[in-house]
Amino acid sequence: MMTATKTPIVLIHGLWMTPKSWDTWAAYFEARGHRVIRPGWPGIDDREVDDIRSNPEALKGVGLAQIADHYERIIRELPEKPIIMGHSFGGLLTQMLADRDLGVAYVAVTPGQPAGITTLPASTLRTGFPILSNPFGKNGAKPISKAHFHFTFGNDLSRAASDELWEQFAVPSYNRVFFEGVAAAFDEKGGVSHVDYAKADRAPLLVIAGEIDHVVPPAIGTAIVKKYRASGSPSLVEYKEYAGRTHRIVSQDGWEEVAEYALDWALEHAQA
Repeated sequence: MMTATKTPIVLIHGLWMTPKSWDTWAAYFEARGHRVIRPGWPGIDDREVDDIRSNPEALKGVGLAQIADHYERIIRELPEKPIIMGHSFGGLLTQMLADRDLGVAYVAVTPGQPAGITTLPASTLRTGFPILSNPFGKNGAKPISKAHFHFTFGNDLSRAASDELWEQFAVPSYNRVFFEGVAAAFDEKGGVSHVDYAKADRAPLLVIAGEIDHVVPPAIGTAIVKKYRASGSPSLVEYKEYAGRTHRIVSQDGWEEVAEYALDWALEHAQA
C-alpha cells in the first residue's frame, strides 16, 4: 500500500533577506512532515550572508519578472503543485505566481502590493527612501544600514538586539525590485507586478499583516484584499492581522502561532 505524501511547501524570502530568514517556519513545516523548498532569489541562491555582502554583483539589475521566472522554473520541476508562501516582496512574488496557476494555496505574509494598488503609507516610503532617493542607482545593490534595519525589521527590539539580527541576516538590496514595485503601483495594466485580480480559478490566497509593521502596514494588506474582492472573482481571498507583530513576523517571538495558522489555513483550503 502506497503512503500518501504531504503537500510540498515553497517559501519565498523578501528583500534584504536570504532563505535563512525562513529557518523557523521551514523547521516547523518539516516537523509536520512536509518537504520544504526555499530557493534564494537569482544571485543569492544558496550563498552565505557574508559572501553576498562582500560580493553583491550578482544582485545588480535583477528585477521582479526575472525573480518570478526563476521560481516558476523551480516549481514546475516539482512532482506536484505546492503550497506557496512568501514574505514581503516574496509575498508579492507569491501573488504573481498565483497568477500563473502554480500552487494549490498561497500565503502572502506582510506582502508587497501588486500593480494598481496605490496605498503607500509614510512608513513604507521611508523604508524605501535610501534606495528610491537615488534614481541613478536603479540597477544597484545597496546595503541596508543597521539603523535602517532597526526601523524596518527590528522596531520591537532594542538597537543592540536589532544589530545582532542584522549581523545574521541582512544582505544588500535589489534596487530594481523596489523601483519596479513603486512604479507599478500607479500602472495596473503595464506594471511589472501586474496580476489578474478577477482571475476566477486562482487557488485560495491568505494575506497576513502585522499591526506594527513599518514596511507593509495593515493598510497595504487590507488594500490588497479589497482589490481582489472588488474584482468580482469567486476565488477565495482572506485576511489575517496579528497584534504587536513587525515586518520580522516570520521569526519574531511568537512566530509559531503565525506559522501554524498559515499552514492549517493552506491545508484546509488547498485546491485538489
